[in-house]
Amino acid sequence: MAVQNRKIGFIGAGKMGSALMQGIIKAGIVEPGSVGASDVYLPFLEDLKAQLGIRVSTDNSVIVQASDILILAVKPQTLGSVLANLRADITPEKLVISIAAGVPLSTYEEALPEGTRLVRVMPNIAATVSEAASGIAPGKNATPEDLDAALEIFSAVGTAVQVPEYLMDAVTGLSGSGPAFIFPVIEAMADGAVLEGMDRKSALTLAAQTVLGAAKMVLETGMHPGELKDMVTSPAGTTIQGIHALEEAGIRAAFMNAVIRASERSKELGKK
Repeated sequence: MAVQNRKIGFIGAGKMGSALMQGIIKAGIVEPGSVGASDVYLPFLEDLKAQLGIRVSTDNSVIVQASDILILAVKPQTLGSVLANLRADITPEKLVISIAAGVPLSTYEEALPEGTRLVRVMPNIAATVSEAASGIAPGKNATPEDLDAALEIFSAVGTAVQVPEYLMDAVTGLSGSGPAFIFPVIEAMADGAVLEGMDRKSALTLAAQTVLGAAKMVLETGMHPGELKDMVTSPAGTTIQGIHALEEAGIRAAFMNAVIRASERSKELGKK
């Protein structure tokens, strides 16, 4: 295991950071005492300490100096000041992983000491239920062991794949933003069932499970989504009527445009 016996520090303990902490501890790849976190909000840190048994501090330097692997889980707009604050504590022995959306590796290479080992990751909010989809791009100084460590950490909270950095904006548009594209689909499917007379709770349960089941079929069978669609689309049946309605509404173009526009926004954020 690339992460075993190494200390992991989180700069930022918001939703994504805390989800990752919980995931790697639950997966058993590190002990709670090997995880540290810093944040400006002490009460939240104290709650995490009580829940997970991790080390906490409001001083970033304390966590950085005590960590072998550093995960930057801060918002892109605060990253500049955070990197300036961390620079003096980053040594060649440390691996730095960032999950800030849209921020290229070149930003970190310019802000941190020459030769810093960097890995850029784009996870998504499903890390909170250990079902994240994460894209991982290693920096020029990252070692194969560094990449293995990043894959191990993010695989603990879902599925992680390596991609070249130029595709990280596409990852952001697809899986980073993707859960927010699916939530309205689940709600709309449930609305349709409510219109037909079903109670809201049952409709939401069936709609969410339907999406989950369909996703698992794609992942576990390895079949093309079109093949799976054809398996349940009988001639003149109910399903083809529903698919026809979706195609009339332009569902494919709508989802393609959602991913494209989110990807474009990621590129814009990376230029600021």
